[in-house]
Amino acid sequence: MSGLRGGDRRAFSEVFSRLYPRIYSFVLRLSRRADVAEDLAQETFVRLARSAPRLTEDTRLVPYLFTVARNLHRNHRRWEMLDISRVFAFGGEADDVVRAHDAQPDTTRRLREVEAALGGLSVANREVLLLVALEGLSSEEAASVLGIAPDALRKRLSRARQALDESLQKRENHPRASAPGRRPT
Repeated sequence: MSGLRGGDRRAFSEVFSRLYPRIYSFVLRLSRRADVAEDLAQETFVRLARSAPRLTEDTRLVPYLFTVARNLHRNHRRWEMLDISRVFAFGGEADDVVRAHDAQPDTTRRLREVEAALGGLSVANREVLLLVALEGLSSEEAASVLGIAPDALRKRLSRARQALDESLQKRENHPRASAPGRRPT
């Protein structure tokens, strides 16, 4: 942390190399758009570079960066909702995040189903699942990122898991209706 606070470029490069993929993945799954995710992930690290001298020695970098990324996404959504020309494009298809070239077809299909189900959840449910299940943050770290108490996080996580399970079950029971590009009839 001291190297980062002191403006050491190597320290910043190491943090960037290690954490950029996680931050990008997080905002990609929140925004469901690769162009937005890249902008938000880059801005997260610009903010880190600007604020590094003010960080305390005990700052936990991973929760800090996820908090910045989440706040940037929320701000982006607010502005996007105000831009009437984008309202219809807001629900665009998610880019495939996982490119499983050597995966079995069933595994690839299941990953796509989970991605689609995640994309259909509310942002609050998606955030908590991504932080805990995918990014591996502890309950305390995820609660800190979301600005809620750990008990509230556990309740939200339970509801999010239930919503994801229900969405996946619906997709299994109605595979044609949930196929990409198809609308239920």
